[in-house]
Amino acid sequence: MPTDKKNQKNKRPVNADLDHSPKKAMLLSIIPGMGQIYNKRWLKGALIFILFAAFTVMMFEFIASGLQGLITLGTEPRVDDSRVFLIEGILAIIFTVFYGVFYTFNLQDAKKEAQKIRDGWRPGGVMENFRNSWDTGFPYALIGPGFMLLIFVVILPLLFMALLAFTNYNLYNAPPRNILQWVGFENFVRLVTIAEWRTTFFSVLSWTLTWTFVATTLSIGLAMFLAILTNDKRLKGTRIIRTILILPWAVPGFVTIIIFSALFNDNFGAINTDIIQPLFNTSIPWMSNVMWSRIAIIMIQVWLGFPYVYALFSGVLKGISDDWYEAADMDGATRWQKFKEITFPHLMFATGPILLTQYTFNFNNFNIIYLFNEGGPAVRGQNAGGTDILISWVYGLTFTNSQYSMAAAISLILGLIVATFAFFQFRRSRSFKEEGNY
Repeated sequence: MPTDKKNQKNKRPVNADLDHSPKKAMLLSIIPGMGQIYNKRWLKGALIFILFAAFTVMMFEFIASGLQGLITLGTEPRVDDSRVFLIEGILAIIFTVFYGVFYTFNLQDAKKEAQKIRDGWRPGGVMENFRNSWDTGFPYALIGPGFMLLIFVVILPLLFMALLAFTNYNLYNAPPRNILQWVGFENFVRLVTIAEWRTTFFSVLSWTLTWTFVATTLSIGLAMFLAILTNDKRLKGTRIIRTILILPWAVPGFVTIIIFSALFNDNFGAINTDIIQPLFNTSIPWMSNVMWSRIAIIMIQVWLGFPYVYALFSGVLKGISDDWYEAADMDGATRWQKFKEITFPHLMFATGPILLTQYTFNFNNFNIIYLFNEGGPAVRGQNAGGTDILISWVYGLTFTNSQYSMAAAISLILGLIVATFAFFQFRRSRSFKEEGNY
């Protein structure tokens, strides 16, 4: 019996070519296309060779000069623009990566086809091979244009910003009048060693985290309370009530923020003149006091943020079966126990990942900070306003103070914080852990 299994295992097709070497095909593919020609894929090998040869001839000089410029960032002031050298260097790296990926594919393709030929497979005609290639590559043909656009519209600017963080680009060293220089981690070190930068950075970072947690959590809490309240069957006119509660979502956010900015104005705002002063015989410095400005911004964001979450929660609550609550009533569960064991878990399971995006959105919510009072009021000893979050501080450093390299360094830290938070929170969410279990 073992001998029969061994013979069956070693049995090969009649047309197997035992002399055809996958290793030889892979070695020949060091010159792109030669391995495919060795596999008797003449047209495919010729196309690969022509494409690689054309790419090498046309792009070699650009890649070489781009990589060299990325190292030097220029040599002649007022002639060489370091920003152009930086962009060309990034493009050279992208093209080099493309070349490396397709070169590796060329090697692996020749090896795999040689192994198939050795096992008895024979390539068909030109049209048959074309149809097979088209069937296999159709999904890649669809996502290819979008992927290329992503690289040059998203990844290229991100890489440019990241590399600027390691240069000395500022108002007094701006190209093309001057040549930028690589300074390593000097900008990051300045953030934690120089008193003004350190104080401002940790103050803005702490406020950003506080703002993100408080504003988002209050929005979610208010939305959950209102959704549960309007889902009560004893409440009449729920359609009208739901419509009214979603109305703030229908108004463009920047319009709402500008209106609230006028309402909270210290001198002529309706909140002070029509509410605070008649009732308490005083006025609140909403715009000139840091604490009150922060409170105002949080209240505005709660107003802006709760309708969207409310709509989500209302939809989820409608999908929870009444049998759950009836069973809980039979077991003598209280309202709090039903909320804790039924309502809340269902809401979090269905909307958890989306709610996490609310936190990341508010972490970078530039609109409300800038439109309300441009990050003010000013704070003594800091180069950021009292309500500035990291993203608005970066905006001010870039367009007001021209501290481009420091702004890039802070942006890099900001991106890492958001990416890390999103990655770990999405990984820990129940909806992702239990994906595919139902």
